[in-house]
Amino acid sequence: MREYLYLGVAIVSEIAGTASLKLADGFSNPVPTAVVVVGYLCSFYFLSLTLQELPVGLVYATWSAVGIVGAAAVGVVVFEESVDPAALVGFGLILAGVAVLNLLSETYSPAA
Repeated sequence: MREYLYLGVAIVSEIAGTASLKLADGFSNPVPTAVVVVGYLCSFYFLSLTLQELPVGLVYATWSAVGIVGAAAVGVVVFEESVDPAALVGFGLILAGVAVLNLLSETYSPAA
């Protein structure tokens, strides 16, 4: 179960790093730039710990999908960006795909 905690930390770190990219303004603002670097370093470190126990396809699909939707949510909440209904459907499909991999796929089940 610890590997899912690591994956969660990797996802949150990636979202923080990605959100900070906008604030870094082409890496001209030092504090957001530092958050980008630390965020991505933490993300990849915890991703590597996750990969010690879980399959790469499952981990990368989950990390990237939740990161995409999370970064978009930060864009809406923090940066007042908008998303249209088609984007919401797309995000839902991304999350549905990851749910299928995690919950239903025998390819990535612990017994496989």
